Amino acid sequence: EVQLQASGGGWVQPGGSLRLSCAASGFMFSEWGMSWVRQAPGKEIEWVSTAYGGESTGGTAYADSVTGRFTISRDNTKNTLDLQMNNLKSEDTAVYYCTNGEYRGQGTLVTVSS
Repeated sequence: EVQLQASGGGWVQPGGSLRLSCAASGFMFSEWGMSWVRQAPGKEIEWVSTAYGGESTGGTAYADSVTGRFTISRDNTKNTLDLQMNNLKSEDTAVYYCTNGEYRGQGTLVTVSS
């Protein structure tokens, strides 16, 4: 059974930082590209970032809206995916999910407000 459990969300003021983590199990984690996506209130799901797997391990990609502020990383020995989020803005408020492209786990809420 595939499990993807995101954690680390919370409330932060604009300009602050949070680090999200995702614990994965039930599939060959190292071989899969892993992504963070988010869904803001009343909006559709938005892709945030990807850490490539398999032969492309080490490669990353970011949405323009988070480039320079967010950093994705993965630990294939622990089957974890992290997202370091710096200089957070109110528009980053959303439920954040990790996904391997086929499964999307339970999300974690990030609220950025003063």
